[in-house]
Amino acid sequence: MTRETYEVFAVRYATNPRKRRIENVLRHDLHDGPDPMDFFVWVATNASRTILVDLGGTEAHAQARGHGYLRCPSAGLRQIGIEPNEIEDAIVTHLHWDHAGNIGLFPRARVHLQAAEMQFATGPHMRHELLRKPFSVDGVCDMVRRLYDGRLVYHDGTAEIAPGIEVHRVGGHSLGLQVVRVWTRRGWVVLASDASHYYRNVAEHNPFPIVVDVAESLAAFDTLTRLAESPDHIVPGHDPLVIKRYPAPAAGLAGIAARLDVDPRQAI
Repeated sequence: MTRETYEVFAVRYATNPRKRRIENVLRHDLHDGPDPMDFFVWVATNASRTILVDLGGTEAHAQARGHGYLRCPSAGLRQIGIEPNEIEDAIVTHLHWDHAGNIGLFPRARVHLQAAEMQFATGPHMRHELLRKPFSVDGVCDMVRRLYDGRLVYHDGTAEIAPGIEVHRVGGHSLGLQVVRVWTRRGWVVLASDASHYYRNVAEHNPFPIVVDVAESLAAFDTLTRLAESPDHIVPGHDPLVIKRYPAPAAGLAGIAARLDVDPRQAI
């Protein structure tokens, strides 16, 4: 297929002030202090198609975990001119509550998921409370329903979803975690999702503490570096710096959305 070029946006829907940096890295050091966390969904769009990356979490699940819910992801998408009801394809990077909720808000969407992730979320590993804690049983069941509706596509490793949009399984944080590579006017941008929560996770090769396989998490950092044009082309999944480093797509959207297919205002 001929490669197509996309505009790419991050839409911020929740936040958490998180008081301690050591909550966000596996290997601790002596430095500690406030370390906020943001929550996003992403979207790649051009004249031919619009593809959503992740579905976000629900307000109830966010509040139950102590996060500040800023807006429904569907409302944030509408603010950048994208109608949720018209989205036909959604890539779900993994099935944790904050990435796989809200499927009902996207009734037409065909979901793209790694087969390994569904096997993980519905298999014997879930007998362990520590492993199932980041999941929402509602979100997982909704994904099974989407499968039985005939609108869930499984992938095994690397796949091209559309011309210029690829998924790559990396695992680590969750067994079937996948990252998304998008061709833009500035080259390949990689939406890391939870393969790197923060810029420093990949820069320091220091994973986020919620991890199923540390070795895979470390290898994922190398994969992100290989897939992206440069470190400035890797977009972490929860770093508030994303909304600060990239411009808003339009006036009045500062703090709500960021445009990722343009160069950041400052290098890492």
